[in-house]
Amino acid sequence: MTQETTRLTRRRLLAAGAAAGAMTMAGAGPALAREILRMSTLGPGTSPNLVMTAFSNIVNRRLPEYEIQLNSTGAATRHIIEVARGNMAFCMGSPVLTALLRKQAAMYAKIDQAPEWATHLRTVLNFPMGLYHIVVYAGSGIETLGGVRGKRVFLGPPGSAAYATMAQLFENVAGLIPGKDFQVVNLGWDAATSSFQDGNLDVYCNPTNAPSPALTQIAVMNPIRFLGIPDEELESEPVQALTGRPGFRVAQLRAGTYGENQVNPRDVNTLSVTVGIITNEWQDEEMIRRMVLVFYEGVADMAASAPWMAEITPEAAVQDINLALHPGALSALQELGVTIPEAARG
Repeated sequence: MTQETTRLTRRRLLAAGAAAGAMTMAGAGPALAREILRMSTLGPGTSPNLVMTAFSNIVNRRLPEYEIQLNSTGAATRHIIEVARGNMAFCMGSPVLTALLRKQAAMYAKIDQAPEWATHLRTVLNFPMGLYHIVVYAGSGIETLGGVRGKRVFLGPPGSAAYATMAQLFENVAGLIPGKDFQVVNLGWDAATSSFQDGNLDVYCNPTNAPSPALTQIAVMNPIRFLGIPDEELESEPVQALTGRPGFRVAQLRAGTYGENQVNPRDVNTLSVTVGIITNEWQDEEMIRRMVLVFYEGVADMAASAPWMAEITPEAAVQDINLALHPGALSALQELGVTIPEAARG
């Protein structure tokens, strides 16, 4: 954003936040009962966990009548079903997941109710998940995706969208089939990070913001290398099949992102993806409106101390959107001056 746009957004956030705060104080009583709302996200070390932890913390602090309880276990593929069925208020979703649910495809192919469940979902806001990092230790001798043959690889938690994406990337780009050409290690996000740190994984994949705090910590003491898509493969049909999915595109992990111990001499081609906070049609409109307003006000306040928050903007809330905004989110984003695309209006 330009400086003028940033100042304008900041003024709108302050005005909207003041209005939301006034409503909160007006409705507060001496013994305010908090409404408990469940939210699920990916595990620690992932950018969705960082963003959604920030969302829950900001809402819990600034709207005391609500309490968002965050669950950081399991896979988004399952969480989105729980939200669609009304068993959970919020979860991390993505344009590709909602498209698959709507089409009853991939991991949802055997679920007859999938298209109906998709009709109950609504977007709260989207945000950049970051880049797919495929990392090895520099001393491993692995320099290309093809060099992963026979190695121990973490693709993502079993059944997750990250797992499916990385499995497809290795097969499409390097011709390697998971479980046949290399050993797949099935772990959760947190356990996988620890396992890679301990040397029990040869290859660690994680879609997260760059620089990732977890990988930054590893790179302080260890030379690391990132694997990527060769330049000559970027326009190939197999790679286009990956980047043509909703929310995906080719991006570059810049040389030097992780300091001197990142041994890549040049930028690495990888994938970026947009994800979001998803809710269902039954959540209260005014509640969602106020949550979105106080969240972006809180993000603006945190920007100086958390540089990774710079990409979490009201404008990014509708990037790559293919699922209608919840009416409360639509109202909030309009108050913040965001141009709403038709796909976000339902």
